[in-house]
Amino acid sequence: MLMAATCMNSACAQQNQQKEEKEVAKVYMFKEITPDNLVKIYETLGRKAEGKVAVKLSTGEPGGHNFLQPSLIKDLVQEVGGTIVECNTAYGGGRSDTESHLKAARDHGFTAIADVDIMDSEGETRLPVEGGRHITYDIVGSHYPDYDFTVVLSHFKGHAMAGFGGALKNISIGIASSNGKVWIHSAGQSTEDWGSPAQDDFLETMAEAAKAIVDHCGDNILYISVANNLSVDCDCDSSPADPQMGDIGILASLDPVTLDKACTDLVRSSEDHGKSTSSNASTQGMGCTSSIMPNK
Repeated sequence: MLMAATCMNSACAQQNQQKEEKEVAKVYMFKEITPDNLVKIYETLGRKAEGKVAVKLSTGEPGGHNFLQPSLIKDLVQEVGGTIVECNTAYGGGRSDTESHLKAARDHGFTAIADVDIMDSEGETRLPVEGGRHITYDIVGSHYPDYDFTVVLSHFKGHAMAGFGGALKNISIGIASSNGKVWIHSAGQSTEDWGSPAQDDFLETMAEAAKAIVDHCGDNILYISVANNLSVDCDCDSSPADPQMGDIGILASLDPVTLDKACTDLVRSSEDHGKSTSSNASTQGMGCTSSIMPNK
């Protein structure tokens, strides 16, 4: 009986250790930002993009220049056989309708490296949000459920409302239809009027919309963020501030929260004096654990 109890205690300890190890999501990193390293970090994640692959990125507002350049991402997009996907904006500008949005994608060089799909060009659909405080469903482009796998390719940078833009913003506001973007910004109050919800309500709604995407995809999604051109302004800004902080690198994970946490940690811990303009109070207090694995 003593031996059995010892074995049981040993088994429980091993299970607890395995559980703890599982809860610590890994983040991989390359400091050198190159097309080759983008492909390598994708391969390191060990999750192959198969079937009809959506590559979610920002095609950039006309006038802006900090978005991920086609020359940088071309090899990765073509490696996974991906279609670049976007949804129309909800604030006017040069990407608020499909024709203008496709023109911006063409002018910025994206249509030269892959097909581009404006996913709400033919309408929208709803994805359920389980356990949401503000919304019970997310509103996304109607084409999105047609894809089998999503590669979330984000430009990490500042954002006027969210504090920063990374993986979570890319899958929540980015995959939301034009109406869905208003739905998130209004904290689930309207698809026509942004309103003036409390900041935390907007941020929580954005997280809930991101959860809808994660739940929808299951294991058929991965996340890569490029921390370069670290402006305080988002790529949705037609006149973004020039970056004041040096580039950090390429980071990737199978967990979007851990990836965003790693990116913000690296900004906060940087000795680059330019971070004073790249940091934001909204990046504080995200209490998840990450394990950064450099150059692997």
